[in-house]
Amino acid sequence: MNTTNTTKIPEGFKSGYTAISGAPNAGKSTFLNQVLGEKISITSKKPQTTRNRILGIAHRPLSQIIFIDTPGVHKAKDPLNINIVEQALNTIGDADIILLLADISRPDVSSEKYLVEKLKKINVPVILALNKIDRVKKSVIHDVMDTWSKLYPFDTILPISAKHGTNTEQLINTMENLLPKGPPLFPEDMLTDLPVRFFAGEMIREKVFRLTGQEIPYSTAVTVDTFSKEKNGSLVKIHATIHVERNSQKGIIIGKGGSKLKSIGEDARIEIEKMVGARVFLKLFVRVQKNWSSDTKSLRRFGYR
Repeated sequence: MNTTNTTKIPEGFKSGYTAISGAPNAGKSTFLNQVLGEKISITSKKPQTTRNRILGIAHRPLSQIIFIDTPGVHKAKDPLNINIVEQALNTIGDADIILLLADISRPDVSSEKYLVEKLKKINVPVILALNKIDRVKKSVIHDVMDTWSKLYPFDTILPISAKHGTNTEQLINTMENLLPKGPPLFPEDMLTDLPVRFFAGEMIREKVFRLTGQEIPYSTAVTVDTFSKEKNGSLVKIHATIHVERNSQKGIIIGKGGSKLKSIGEDARIEIEKMVGARVFLKLFVRVQKNWSSDTKSLRRFGYR
C-alpha cells in the first residue's frame, strides 16, 4: 500500500496493526485513550462496554502503530454478544501484533484462558500487558507474571497501569520493535477512521452505562438519527435515539420527570462538545424495540453484524 504522507519517510520506518485483546473490563479502551492522548473509545466500570472495533492511530517519529480496540472476548451465549465476540476474534487474526491486556488484580484467568486457546491458532507475536498494577502490591506482580508465562510463550510480559500511564511507553517501544518495516498507512493528522457521528452515539451510550443500573446498559443501543452543522460550524445539532427492549426499561432511562434522560443528555453533550470543538444541541429520544438484542435485523441495523 502506498503511503498517504508526502513528507520524507525516515529510513527504517515501521508501520502495522496491533489488536488490543482481552477479557471484558481489562482496560483495553483506557489503554488506547492513554496512548493516543485523546478519548476515542468509551469506558465504564461495567464489563462489555465496547461493542465495536475502534481504530486509533499512534504517530511516532519512526513508526505508525495502528491500534484496534476490540470488544472483550468471553464465552458468549446470546446473539448480540456472539456477534461482538466473533468480530473481536476476526480482527485479532488480521493484526501484525496482538496485545493481550489482562487485569492483574483479578486472580481468576478463566476468561483469558479461552482467549489464549484462540491465540494458539494465530501465528503473530503476542505481547502480554498485565494491567492495573496500581491495584496490587508489588510482591504480587512477579508471581502473576510467572503464572502467565506458563500459559503461553508470550514475546514479552510487562506490568502496566493504563490509567496512570505506568510502563506504557516501554510497552509501545516493545511493539515498535516487532512491527514490519513500511511507510505510514494513514495521514499524520488522522487519529481514527471512524466518523464523528459514530463517536457521538458512543458517548451517549457511555453515559447510559455510567448513569443507569446493572441490567439496563446491556439492553440499550443508540442510533444517531440526524447530525448537522449550522452557523458556520459553530453549532452542531444532533438528534439521537436510545433503544431499549421493554417499557419498564424506557421508564428507567427517562427517570422521574425526565431527570435521568436529562442527566444522560447533559453529560453526553459536554463530551461531544469537547470532541467537535463547537456548541452542541442534543435531543434524545427513547424507543422500545422489543428483544432487539436477539433479532438479526435489529442487530444489523444497530451495526452489530
